[in-house]
Amino acid sequence: MLLWLKLYLQPRLLVVLILGFVSGLPLALSASTLSVWLAESGVSLSAIGVFAAVGTPYTLKFLWSPLVDGLKIPIFTKILGKRRGWLVAAQLLLIISLISLGLCNPSENAWLVAFFALLVAIASATQDIVIDAYRVEILPAHEQGAGAAMVVLGYRLGMIVSTAGALFLATEMGWMLAYIIMAALIPISWLAIILGGEPKIADSESEKENNHFPAAAHSLKIWIKDHIITPLTDFMERREWLAILLFILLYKLGDAFIGTMTNPFLINIGFSKNQIATVVKLYGVIATIIGSFIGGILVSRIGMMKTLWICGIGHALTNLMFVAQAQVGADEMFLAFSISLENISGGMGTAAFVAFISSLVNLRFTATQYALLSSFSAFGRTWLATPAGFFAEKLGWEAFFILSVILAIPGLFVLWWLTKRKIVYG
Repeated sequence: MLLWLKLYLQPRLLVVLILGFVSGLPLALSASTLSVWLAESGVSLSAIGVFAAVGTPYTLKFLWSPLVDGLKIPIFTKILGKRRGWLVAAQLLLIISLISLGLCNPSENAWLVAFFALLVAIASATQDIVIDAYRVEILPAHEQGAGAAMVVLGYRLGMIVSTAGALFLATEMGWMLAYIIMAALIPISWLAIILGGEPKIADSESEKENNHFPAAAHSLKIWIKDHIITPLTDFMERREWLAILLFILLYKLGDAFIGTMTNPFLINIGFSKNQIATVVKLYGVIATIIGSFIGGILVSRIGMMKTLWICGIGHALTNLMFVAQAQVGADEMFLAFSISLENISGGMGTAAFVAFISSLVNLRFTATQYALLSSFSAFGRTWLATPAGFFAEKLGWEAFFILSVILAIPGLFVLWWLTKRKIVYG
């Protein structure tokens, strides 16, 4: 226990915790929490479904991540430095967007709500780019695993506040004040970045860059080469870079495959919505947080690659708990046990995986490369898992969950290849 406290209660990691919190805060406010407000206001279900497209900036953020690496915002950067300047600028846009969204009336102008929700998503995705870069740059290599755990914890807390907390405030005080209060929580991170300081690498790189986007064609060509082409070619110069990308794509595939089918499975075998909300959401969140802390400890104690092996095998095997659940049926105690094991192993794997991606980044291009790699990982989770419903329907639940274990094998095979080729990080 003392080792945990010593590792996680360092000032740098507490800064990362707070940044994780503000990173997790906006997502639901333009998605699930917003959908409750829209439904309450009488917006049609088909229109609410279209609002899901508002989340597109989160998957495309890599497209403008080079701007975060390659441009300075004159006033903000001069006072705060490149990373903190970008963060405060993005958060000011986020605050304005959230307040504007709260002042809207969905029943009168759903298009205006959609516009400000999209603006929230753009500002939030930009904030995430900066926070990821800041975290990677401010933490030494041996703290990246712990940093990943603190980000997971902070992000989950932010999600809880912007879902359950925002709904409670909306019930008691109305939607406008709920959104204004959510916006008022964002500046908490300003104290954190004052205490955390500007990363030295970002500060030194900032001195070499121009204050404005290059207007001349020749200068623009050089800028594109330095901040878009060079970060890509830099990554491609790594040994086995294709295998690394394949690993990022496949490592969490088994987990992603069952992710969208878990709730339909539980409903199908007889659990109520309240049981799912209590066990899956409450126990699941707590277990994920515990798992992320264990994963962070393992990365710092035994190294990243060994931790990835342990977590990859462990998480694949815990998927078999759902096979047992299918046989047991709607037993709430067994579900709590299953969900706890599955989410602990998932949290461990997430911490190790985030630390792994962080280790790949060249600090000259932190924002660009991290955004690109994390988006590549999200692509794997989103699109490679799309046939999950088809297989669940055709195979039945028990065979489906066994298939999810088999789907973890390709990622482990690529991990074996990287280990064999001595592509070792941490």
